[in-house]
Amino acid sequence: MKKLLLPIFFISVYVSAQIPAGYYDGTTGLTGYALKSKLHEITATKNVNWGYSDLPNLYNQTDLDQYYDHGSSNTTVLLDMYSEIPTGPDAYEYTSANLISTSGAEGLGYNREHAVPQSTFNSNYPMYSDLHFVIPTDARINQLRNNYPYGIGNSTIHYTFSNTSKIANSAIPNYVYTNRVYEPINEFKGDIARMLLYFAVRYESKLPVFNYSTNINPAIDRSPFDGTAERAFDPAYISMLIQWHTQDPVSQREINRNNAVYAIQNNRNPFIDNPQWVNAIWVQTPDAVAPQPPANLTITQSGAYYTNIAWSPSASTDVIGYHVYQNGVFLATTKSTSLVIDHLNPATSYLFTVRAYDQGYLQSTDSNTATVSTLATDSNSKDLLITKYIEGTDNNKALEILNKTGHEVNLNNYSIKTQYYNSITDSYYFAGSFELEGKIQNNESFIILNPKSALSCVTNSDALFLTAGEALTFTGTQYVELAYNSATIDAIGSKFASNTNANISLYRKNTVTQPTSTFNSNEWDSYASNYCQNLGTLTTSEAELFVKKEFKIYPNPVHENIFVSGKTENVQNAQILDYSGQLIYSEKTPFKNKKNISVQNLKTGSYLLKLDDKAYQFIKK
Repeated sequence: MKKLLLPIFFISVYVSAQIPAGYYDGTTGLTGYALKSKLHEITATKNVNWGYSDLPNLYNQTDLDQYYDHGSSNTTVLLDMYSEIPTGPDAYEYTSANLISTSGAEGLGYNREHAVPQSTFNSNYPMYSDLHFVIPTDARINQLRNNYPYGIGNSTIHYTFSNTSKIANSAIPNYVYTNRVYEPINEFKGDIARMLLYFAVRYESKLPVFNYSTNINPAIDRSPFDGTAERAFDPAYISMLIQWHTQDPVSQREINRNNAVYAIQNNRNPFIDNPQWVNAIWVQTPDAVAPQPPANLTITQSGAYYTNIAWSPSASTDVIGYHVYQNGVFLATTKSTSLVIDHLNPATSYLFTVRAYDQGYLQSTDSNTATVSTLATDSNSKDLLITKYIEGTDNNKALEILNKTGHEVNLNNYSIKTQYYNSITDSYYFAGSFELEGKIQNNESFIILNPKSALSCVTNSDALFLTAGEALTFTGTQYVELAYNSATIDAIGSKFASNTNANISLYRKNTVTQPTSTFNSNEWDSYASNYCQNLGTLTTSEAELFVKKEFKIYPNPVHENIFVSGKTENVQNAQILDYSGQLIYSEKTPFKNKKNISVQNLKTGSYLLKLDDKAYQFIKK
């Protein structure tokens, strides 16, 4: 039975009726990588991330073959793009019950296939179980595909499968990679291209830190990703994906599957909804001129563990982002003209420079250099900390994490990791780490919740992150940690041990202001199973304290007097320090009868005004 395609002009009308009102708000008028970044923001918000073991049952909602050999909605047969024969009977068929782990031949069972190999993201969640690119396929073909990329094969064919898909050496035009690729049949090339492009949008902020080729030998390195957040793929590979997308347009199967996945995990594949966005994003002609450098790089605020830098944008119109360097070493990329840099050491000097980069990934020369000396100490938390741990019955699992660092925190390098025990090997291991993403503001908390939870005080809509993966299926005997890159930031329980936190809720004492990599039960109040109060909210006293300690200083730069607005009557001590940390001026209860501090005797330069536990940068003219 031939695949039924809708004409392109009809797709837009039909699909629009399926897209929830307002889902793509903010995309009007955007093109290029600005559109891609907006789609990332949309597709990454409030997802429901299910467990890998949930997928076989979910395939009964997303991947039943109602389009080829089985034209009925009552079918239980899965559609496998690796083995489907669109023009006639399939060589074999599966139901969701036919899941196997390995296979020595075609037709014995299916696997959950990651269109983007799971080695790319270390088998971590939410990527590991994302239905938009994790599909049911024949186990044997899946194994032989290994983590070879999809591609166009040449005459050196290694395997030909029952529906004529094949593994052959690469013949992608202008592509340096010449090793093996898996080439699907024409019927599904567009489907697969749109899956890969979805991945490039959904995980844009994580693409630069995923596992890619080292480029030691490009002819055998397997990943088509190029390490960039915006373009995502090697240019020759993008050209192939666009060709596949054009030659095999969106089908009714994809439309139905997109709607079904949205109902399950609350996000959509934008290239099924709006096929024209593929060209709008990736068909660009960069120039060969390096952009102008950014200017006026300054330090705007600092503490003991962080600093905030800002700069004037490049004058070039094709700039898409900025590379930030710390002591001459690449540190981070941002699309903004400011960046909070954290995980610094107290009482330490750092040098920062910034370079602009454009659509062709040409870099500018360096900006001016900004120098900062972090404070020797401050009263902020040095990092995020876990404030609530709920280990209730069944799936009633939740964590609350609080930001009291004094600055906005980018969550992209943070994860929740849970340790499990293998009784056969008598060893402990981490499984299914859940990677956080986005940003959290200072003095805000957020919830990570198992979406199958039935806790009384919190619903799925209250949580910032939802995952049914291993990280949120702990039973109380496991060790659970908040990690930054590979470093432990905060922990519940002890590593390499069976813990005794089953069926209890742990709430961090208000006196604890710093995370610790070693669990200390004295820092926690213990409650009964399923105890759930004030999850995701600050206590009244904490909220009032934070409001009282938010200030604004002006003018800046200043000549004679610096003024402070806010609840200044509660400030107990004001200090002015230079960037070496030397105390220049100190005053007790400085705002008892006034709203300003005189700085007319200071020399011209940059200083920090410290009001109790808050530090503000200013410039004396």
